[in-house]
Order: sequence, then structure tokens, then C-alpha cells
Amino acid sequence: MTITGIITAIVIGAIIGALGRLVVPGRQPIPIWLTIVVGIVAAFIGTLLARALGIPTATNGIDWLELLVQVVVAAIFVVIAANLYARRGVRR
Repeated sequence: MTITGIITAIVIGAIIGALGRLVVPGRQPIPIWLTIVVGIVAAFIGTLLARALGIPTATNGIDWLELLVQVVVAAIFVVIAANLYARRGVRR
């Protein structure tokens, strides 16, 4: 993987993670680095899930259905991460 690929993955992950956080109602007490990690993982899993569902992922332009699947996966992961991160802070 090249430097450009790594930077692209971080930028796309940040966008997907931020969109996932916007979809989830309420406040999510997770840091930005966790949002980016959730976004990167959701982008990969969302693409795999879209391909498994038969959604075309190699088209010209923006793949809106693939993006929708990625954002839904990111929203699910944001809820999980927020719950796990909040519980971690409650322990004494």
C-alpha cells in the first residue's frame, strides 16, 4: 500500500465515520481517532457487503448505494463503539 492509499483510506474513513455519527441520534462520546477507525472498517465491510448483495461497486462516478451501505455499517459500529467506550470510562 502506498502513502497515497493510506492517506485516502484515512480521509474516506473520516468521512464515512462522520456520516455514521450524524445518522445516529444523540451524543456519541467517542474520540475522533475512533471515529476514523470505525469509518475505515465500515468502508471495507460496507464494500464487501454491497458486493455480496449484488450492488455494483466499480462504476464511473460515485457509487451511491455502496456509500449508503457503508454509512449504515458505520452507524451500527458507532453505536457499538460508543457503548463500549462509555462503559470503559465507568469502571473504577
